[in-house]
Amino acid sequence: RKVEDFIISRIRERFPGHDIFGEETGRTGSGSEYLWIIDPIDGTTSFLHQQPYYCVSIALYHENRPAMAAVYAPAFDELFHAETGNGAFLNADPIHVSGTRTLIDAVMATGFACLRAEAEENNLARFNTIVPKLRDIRRFGSAALDLCYVACGRCDGFWEMNLNLYDIAAGHLIVKEAGGAVTDFNGHSNYPDDGIVAAPTVLHSKLLPLVTAQR
Repeated sequence: RKVEDFIISRIRERFPGHDIFGEETGRTGSGSEYLWIIDPIDGTTSFLHQQPYYCVSIALYHENRPAMAAVYAPAFDELFHAETGNGAFLNADPIHVSGTRTLIDAVMATGFACLRAEAEENNLARFNTIVPKLRDIRRFGSAALDLCYVACGRCDGFWEMNLNLYDIAAGHLIVKEAGGAVTDFNGHSNYPDDGIVAAPTVLHSKLLPLVTAQR
């Protein structure tokens, strides 16, 4: 809560008329064409367990479209950032999705949403279907970082369900600006409500049918 309060205070200083949507405080504002979307600590379980895979995620939307995004991983001093139409970067260096073309050579990431006890579906069925077809799987515990790792080629793909907008608002733009494809589980753009799938275009076309087959 303190992290989110700090970020909001800085935004209010420079852009007092902008709307803000934070994980902890909800949406505030008066219908501005600009909306800041904040996840103050994505990967809270990792943070609480003194593991390094957590981050601060901030996105700026203009007229309901992503314009800018930043994801900062303090434990690694890594800042992933992107601006629509201008590419994606890790600190000062341009990043691109991997060139992996086959599932059996792919290392992918996924997760299990922290609030899933009452969910009709969870990720286990998809996990059991997809993982045997991959080289390996990673579980970092932060959807924002998972997306950034796809963007820079550390992971070859990512899928997850039961996420919220603040989990993916920055990361999905970073993937797209790094040359990747991002859709929901139906191949459309209603993510994260209908799940999210992110990967290089060639792999996305192979991962998506496996995700969809479990619906």
